[in-house]
Amino acid sequence: MNTYKHILLATDFSDLSTRVADRAADVAGRCDAELVLLHVIEHFPEDIPIDAIAPEDMDCKEYLTSLAHTALKELAQRLGRGAAQRVVKLNTHSARAEILRFAREAGIDLIVLGAHGGHGLSGLLGSTASAVVQGAPCDVLAVRG
Repeated sequence: MNTYKHILLATDFSDLSTRVADRAADVAGRCDAELVLLHVIEHFPEDIPIDAIAPEDMDCKEYLTSLAHTALKELAQRLGRGAAQRVVKLNTHSARAEILRFAREAGIDLIVLGAHGGHGLSGLLGSTASAVVQGAPCDVLAVRG
């Protein structure tokens, strides 16, 4: 039986992300796999929380990237994977495109992400999860809330 060796945890730091991260760490532990943590910053979403607005003297991209790196570091430590690779990507299009691109380039064999329900076909998984499932070069574990 093939086991996973390179697992990608794609996190958006939402309420569901804790459960998704725990599931990814569990699977990685059972498979003795490398766990890579990825957060994609979509090109300056309009509904950005007020606490994520950069101070006047700091570039917005640098500020958001710094916040994400800090959150990934804390997440890796909470999961007992302090040495896990942590990646923050800026994408001018969508998180799903960057997740798929990263998975292909990094030789990922399992993507773990949250399934946020929406409407229609994407209602089963959420639009990002649905697109990742449809376009992934590997297996995908979509964790429901």
